[in-house]
Amino acid sequence: KIGIIGGTGLDDPDILEGRTEKYVDTPYGKPSDALILGKIKNVDCVLLARHGRHHTITPSNVNYRANIWALKEENCSHVLVTTACGSLREEIQPGDLVIIDQFIDWTSKRHCTLYDGQHSALPGVCHIPMAEPFCTKTREVLIETAKKLGLQCHCKGTMITIEGPRFSSRAESLMFRSWGADVINMTTVPEVILAREAGMSYASIAMATDYDCWKEHEEAVSVDKVLKTLKGNTNKATSILLTAIPQIGSMDWTDTLHTLKVS
Repeated sequence: KIGIIGGTGLDDPDILEGRTEKYVDTPYGKPSDALILGKIKNVDCVLLARHGRHHTITPSNVNYRANIWALKEENCSHVLVTTACGSLREEIQPGDLVIIDQFIDWTSKRHCTLYDGQHSALPGVCHIPMAEPFCTKTREVLIETAKKLGLQCHCKGTMITIEGPRFSSRAESLMFRSWGADVINMTTVPEVILAREAGMSYASIAMATDYDCWKEHEEAVSVDKVLKTLKGNTNKATSILLTAIPQIGSMDWTDTLHTLKVS
């Protein structure tokens, strides 16, 4: 079963057949919205709008722990997510997709572990390895799918996650480039960490919408610019999901999921 967390403009429930809604509660509170259960070509899926279906939840206020817990409780083995992002590299152009493989955490206000000592179901402390944060096998499926569909896709990239909701200053944007970050968003952390703690295969389709504000002679990022680029390109991420999910559903994940559980 595959959990799908949809980011800004990328959470259309119409991709699922036979949809039903399910409101749940978790030990960490309520998730961002109802879980939408359905199928994509006979593969069971659970869709969740990261910011709520009416986009009312800021990146810092997303209940990431409740979202991941809710998908885990629905027995999701995988979490595929979409996210809008800014590009920090000339070669990653607005409209391009990036199947990210690393992150830098520049957040400060978020709960980054399920093991917080408050929940009897998860006793102790969890020092989760994070050298390879994203599931390599799932990323390979997404990359191959993008290539088959003829989409402009970068096979790896480092995402820096900032707190938001404001965009970066130019000085910050230039600093993040010097650190080796390729793209920038407000949501990858702590989502990827929590999914790893929960033993689920996590992979992200990041869609570049702008050049943040580091690039001279280029209009700085704005909400209007982000939404305009997304509107023209949401079909790219959707087409990857619709093609990759049946393939993921047909593969043997026993070893991968076992490794995730024991790590």
